[in-house]
Amino acid sequence: MKQRIRRFSPLQVATVLGILYGIMGLILAPVFYLAASMAPGGAPFGPGFIIAMPVLYGLLGFVFTAIGAALYNLVAGWVGGIEVEVEPSPAQADA
Repeated sequence: MKQRIRRFSPLQVATVLGILYGIMGLILAPVFYLAASMAPGGAPFGPGFIIAMPVLYGLLGFVFTAIGAALYNLVAGWVGGIEVEVEPSPAQADA
């Protein structure tokens, strides 16, 4: 069965992805910090980088996702959105 994604809620999508990007920043900040500290000349970042990176990732992820969702809604209004084919899960088919 084909269904179509006609619209995203920009605020909801941006909130979810902003949090996910923040989590990615928490995971990646120590890796980047360690890699930079092993480079010749030492770490160009201070320890504040480990705090700032997840916050910056989260904020930028929120802003750019909100813009992207709003643009998707605009374009989907013109062309009808993304079509996906779905089927009920086995648990839903039994009910």
